[in-house]
Amino acid sequence: MSKALGIVNFSGNHIWVKGMEEYRPIGAFSFLGRYRVIDFPISNMSNSGIDRIQVYIRRKPRSLVEHLGTGRHYNINSKRGRLHILFSESKGDNDLYNTDIAAFSANVECIERSHQPYVVIAPSYMVYSADFKTLLANHIESEADITLLYHSVDNARESFLNCNALNLNRQKGVLSLEPNRGNAKNRNIFMDTYIMKKDLFLDLIKKAKSLSSMYTLADIVNNACEELDVRGISHRGYFASITDLNSFYNANIELIDTKRATGLFDDEWPVYTRTNDSCPTQYFDTADVKSSVVSNGCLIEGTVENSVIGRGCIIKKGAVVKNSVVLPGALVGNDVMIDCQVVDKHAKIIHAKEIIADPATPGYIRREDTL
Repeated sequence: MSKALGIVNFSGNHIWVKGMEEYRPIGAFSFLGRYRVIDFPISNMSNSGIDRIQVYIRRKPRSLVEHLGTGRHYNINSKRGRLHILFSESKGDNDLYNTDIAAFSANVECIERSHQPYVVIAPSYMVYSADFKTLLANHIESEADITLLYHSVDNARESFLNCNALNLNRQKGVLSLEPNRGNAKNRNIFMDTYIMKKDLFLDLIKKAKSLSSMYTLADIVNNACEELDVRGISHRGYFASITDLNSFYNANIELIDTKRATGLFDDEWPVYTRTNDSCPTQYFDTADVKSSVVSNGCLIEGTVENSVIGRGCIIKKGAVVKNSVVLPGALVGNDVMIDCQVVDKHAKIIHAKEIIADPATPGYIRREDTL
């Protein structure tokens, strides 16, 4: 059994994926056709030997609860292992008081009852691969109070604008956390991943609650940088933060590239997800598919290029799907052309024959909508 309790935290009030998040939390978003975004943090924990995992949910829980189930498909359904789904007690959907600290406070007894001396906290809206067992060992060896995971980027002016960044000294000590406002090209983007002793975590929850009802975990850790030993560890490999429609679209499209995908997927480090027993995708004589990720259960008669196609989609004869992310169960009708679109689940594009957007601002077609 691991020394750490795993906690999968929800996204903050500053993050809202227009359109898609009206139906489910970001963790429940379909990703790369087969997965959900939350599969990545839970798989990281499971592969790292963490068998006690708490998942916090704030809004629209149904789809995420259905996907998580008992947690058996994450390989943690051992005699001692458990996946525990917890909810925020705040009645507001997107108000100032509905913070992660509020959720932790409402469920503090569940944290206190865990026997693990450490906590590993990861976000439900970021996609990356990390060995938490090694990170925990490094944290213990360093004797730091808190260890934060970050990713160095050179495109911070136009990307990761809803994320926090770490200001580090030469010894990789964390001086402060601050929002990335796009005023610098190179930033150390905070991956909302924390490692610390459970007792310290509980102390920070109590302190944050006493200081301000609006405080988040990031806020109280930022306050503690002057009095605690807070250190950063750099992450290597693929990293994406799903904070708006553009970032969701870009993360799916860029992973079509096999070279980029190797920075996330590894045969020795599986990404677990709920299985779907359906037949293989059927490609008809008129189908033409290039540089795309196509999930099982689809019927492809038309052209698909540089796109991600979810489970059970239908691409009719004469249809052209380019540079798009099509979520499960969608239908693209005869002779319809879509380019640079995010098509939500069970949408039907039948009468509108041409829907094109700019890659910088992809279009969105609502769930179960008919065009």
